[in-house]
Amino acid sequence: MSARPAGSADVAASTRPPSGRRHRIHPAWTVAAVAFLALVGAAGFRAAPGVLMVPLQQEFGWSTTVLSAAVSINLVLFGLTAPFAAALMERFGIRAVTAVALALIGAGSALTVLVNQSWQILLTWGLLIGLGTGSMALVFAATIANTWFATRRGLVTGILTAGSAAGQLVFLPFIAALAQHPGWRRASLLIAAGALAVVPLVLKFLKNSPADAGVLPYGAETPEASEAGPAPVPRVNAAVRALRVLRRASRIRTFWALVAGFAICGATTNGLIGTHFIPSAHDHGMPETTAAGLLAVVGIFDIVGTIASGWLTDRFNPRVLLAVYYQFRGIGLLVLPLLLGAEVQPSMIVFVVIYGLDWVATVPPTAAICRQVFGADGGVVFGWVFAAHQLGAAAAALAAGAVRDATGQYTYAWFAAAAMCTIAAVISATIRKDAGRDAKVAVPA
Repeated sequence: MSARPAGSADVAASTRPPSGRRHRIHPAWTVAAVAFLALVGAAGFRAAPGVLMVPLQQEFGWSTTVLSAAVSINLVLFGLTAPFAAALMERFGIRAVTAVALALIGAGSALTVLVNQSWQILLTWGLLIGLGTGSMALVFAATIANTWFATRRGLVTGILTAGSAAGQLVFLPFIAALAQHPGWRRASLLIAAGALAVVPLVLKFLKNSPADAGVLPYGAETPEASEAGPAPVPRVNAAVRALRVLRRASRIRTFWALVAGFAICGATTNGLIGTHFIPSAHDHGMPETTAAGLLAVVGIFDIVGTIASGWLTDRFNPRVLLAVYYQFRGIGLLVLPLLLGAEVQPSMIVFVVIYGLDWVATVPPTAAICRQVFGADGGVVFGWVFAAHQLGAAAAALAAGAVRDATGQYTYAWFAAAAMCTIAAVISATIRKDAGRDAKVAVPA
């Protein structure tokens, strides 16, 4: 008879539902629902810069480059905070980190109404909201999926990622309307209220782990089956753990392929379309509210596309999906300058539908590859990959603003982004099909 490790029976008992009580709905789905709402609340600011840029320019006379710099700072912090936030969630729990992040977003957006100097917008839009949204980045969705689900992880990641799109969908039309009348300050307060409204739900319902709820991860029939999820990590300094994960991951070729592709992903979504589509459409005579409505349509179809991408990721090779997504995006950007005009034509509707389906469809396959290759450390690795996403977004937001100031139009920015998407498609296609089998590494904390 083999000896069982001391305490193993207690561990198994702690993750088994009490006898006589069965959950009709697994608590994992409640946690996922609250996480979705948290992502919706955190996403309010993602819709704001493109809508508020013109009103701020009109009131203060700030250049496109100055406002693009504020967005760039936000996007850099949005990305660089992510891997440390993933480690903080392991150390202090998902609930505490999420509540603090939402509070930072609310504070940054509310304080924006007091700005009257350009450096102040760098502080509110850039520092405060950047740190808050970085802690609520897409790594949050990956952490929830990996912690609470033993199966359906791709689908759950897709649903949670769609929360960001839903946030734009919910807030964007109201932000655009308020920016017109009574003004951009009321729109900023709406964003703050949306973020803060979710905090009570997070504190009450967002459990840190299945063990806290006395259950196994969804889809795990036995404690042994749940070991496919993230392994417990020592309670060490979050920054140290994040940096050690980066050091080891940087030795794997797949990591750099994901970093390059996701940097281009960020450049062509948050950085370019998310920040500059409305000002570019305004340059062509389109009303800001109309352009904002088109981005809302992108948000609608992003929900559909990202959930579908999660479903596909559970069934098909994620590297192939990435290559297809990037190439379709590049084609859309290539023709965009021909579609912009004072009125919305059917061709523009086709563009926003296709671009919406492809907006963050890249997240589920990217997170899946991180999990396959890096195992229990996949969440922190995905945080670093997401950091590259936001660094690419920041560079594109700043560069496109400079192109607009220098040439009077965005055309060269759209063409450059289309070329980068083709590069991302090629890089993604070169990720080895069996990378998850022989390159899987465990990064000790």
